[in-house]
Amino acid sequence: MLEFRDTAVTRGDFTLRADLRVGRGRRVAVIGASGSGKSTLLALVGGFLRPDTGRVLWDGQDITDLPPGRRPVSVLFQDQNLFPHLTVGQNVGLGLRPDLRLSDAQRSRVAQALEDVGLTGMDTRRPATLSGGQQSRVALARVLLRARPLLLLDEPFAALGPALKSEMLDLLARIVADTDATVLMVTHDPHDARAFAPKTILIEDGRAHPPVPTGPLLDDPPPGLRAYLG
Repeated sequence: MLEFRDTAVTRGDFTLRADLRVGRGRRVAVIGASGSGKSTLLALVGGFLRPDTGRVLWDGQDITDLPPGRRPVSVLFQDQNLFPHLTVGQNVGLGLRPDLRLSDAQRSRVAQALEDVGLTGMDTRRPATLSGGQQSRVALARVLLRARPLLLLDEPFAALGPALKSEMLDLLARIVADTDATVLMVTHDPHDARAFAPKTILIEDGRAHPPVPTGPLLDDPPPGLRAYLG
């Protein structure tokens, strides 16, 4: 279980507060107006920001002071964070070893991850030769190999067209179902939230509210969210 215990962080004149829990294996959307603090919430989980007050816990362990590399977390950003000078296989292999000194068994795991995301035989290609959807699959394969129990998604498919984005969300849902990962997905698109996340954290007026069922929230949103969604 992921817990925010009376957590607050201030950046400039903005303060985000969170006191909530997310159960293990849950898929949860994070939604709110631009600048409301969605990415800030993920940064607190990933260790890129430290709260000014309160604690962040995972399965009862206090991770507030752990650096990002020691947290049970993988992050998938919108820009995918692929290295253009590395091959597809090498970009995925970074999920296992940053120095890319992979054993035969690890290279087999890379090949299996590429097969799982539909990129068999593309391990020697460079990211620039791939479509946007294929690049997203490479980033997803790397996350899959890391096998961390917490997955943070910061609008990773926002640049894709509707059909391709839906395909990637379906693929992601299948992968996390197999791994039992807990997922927080920042999105500005209510259709993505409905398709992927049974529960949603609403961030409004400087507070991250506890997860509630996605459908009812979006069917009858509070005034601030209604104005944002249009």
